[in-house]
Amino acid sequence: MWVAGVAEGVEFLHAFAQALAVVGLYPPGHATRLRALDSTYQKLLDLFAVNERPVFSFLGDEVVLGNRPLRELRDWEWSNRLAGIGMQRLEFDSNIAISVEELDALLDHIVARLTLRPTDSSVARQERVTGIRFGTVGVGDEGTPAGASEDALEEELEKEEVATATAAYSLEEEAEAVVWVHDVLRDGGELPLMEAEAVVRSLTVAMHGDRQMMLPLLQLRQFDEYTTTHSLNVSVLSMGLAEWLGFGGRDVRAVGVAGLLHDLGKVTIPKEILNKPGRFDDREREIMNTHPVEGARMILTSDQQLDLAAAVAYEHHIMIDGGGYPSMRYPRDCHFASKLVHVCDVYDALRTKRPYRDPWPAKKVLAYIGQKSGTEFDGALAHSFMAMMGQWEPRLATLHGEETPPVGQPSPALTGPNAVTPDGPPE
Repeated sequence: MWVAGVAEGVEFLHAFAQALAVVGLYPPGHATRLRALDSTYQKLLDLFAVNERPVFSFLGDEVVLGNRPLRELRDWEWSNRLAGIGMQRLEFDSNIAISVEELDALLDHIVARLTLRPTDSSVARQERVTGIRFGTVGVGDEGTPAGASEDALEEELEKEEVATATAAYSLEEEAEAVVWVHDVLRDGGELPLMEAEAVVRSLTVAMHGDRQMMLPLLQLRQFDEYTTTHSLNVSVLSMGLAEWLGFGGRDVRAVGVAGLLHDLGKVTIPKEILNKPGRFDDREREIMNTHPVEGARMILTSDQQLDLAAAVAYEHHIMIDGGGYPSMRYPRDCHFASKLVHVCDVYDALRTKRPYRDPWPAKKVLAYIGQKSGTEFDGALAHSFMAMMGQWEPRLATLHGEETPPVGQPSPALTGPNAVTPDGPPE
């Protein structure tokens, strides 16, 4: 997950934070403010020299440049403050000239939002500044221009408050980060835990980005992307269900990490098996069924503190009645998180187009979950999931690629075989 300008990005944010503190104390034109502004502007130019379009994301106590968490800024106090005023994302574009005055306007606007005061109308502003954009993580190119008037900024905020599931979310960077994590493990490296946690925090922000709970789900664009998009979707659904059940924030994120990593063992499965359009033969099924054990092994090898994620990776294909895999020598109850992720895993697997079948409509999937309640799925969790999806259906934001229908259009009709998969529970 190499990103250009990491050191320059850290230096810029340190200067940016210092300038914010100075802008809060001194009026426009004051010598101290001008020095801080000039220093920040120079750091921005230094960053542009190695990264022409830097994108910062502020995810609680994590700061991300592109898709690279900045370890040097872990627990940086300004990250939470910026995220708290709706600025989870900050973009600069060197291809569009940015003046010192425009940077000053951005700083002044941030301070105004932090202190709940109106911005000084005497500050020189352009009507629109497209070289600086900010907004919530996951919002595509519809950020708020830093140089917009106060009326325009208020209008943008009102739009955010009434946003619906048709919002133009994009989790491409998060998907790229998951691909990178998988590639590291496929090449024999250790699990990059900080990157995985940063993805989960980003998903959490996207889920609450419109100031009400919503579930942003990715649709499959091509079959090799299945493991990536499925991992993101299961993470989102698992955190949604955990919130629905009243879990605290830390536990919600832990479940989100477990959901993100539940299929990690599939990096050991040859792609010709993962993407096979027909029924597995006995040898292929045996290989596929190793992925829970392999995933748990990789997680525990990388970080002993991820025992919850390891348990979920190992148990997410085990059914309540003891069916599924891997088979247990001595019957026992699976971890609650494993049973929670299992419901979300099956829902997304059946809702997704696969090489061997078309996606099932949501009502058919929920009916299946209800039918298998108490045998395949934990009864209480299955009914909680069905209730959650029933209430949140209008707030599902489907993120689609080139081959899928826009949000708001129905899913493709079921034209493939009615079997869950060619040979057993969904993968």
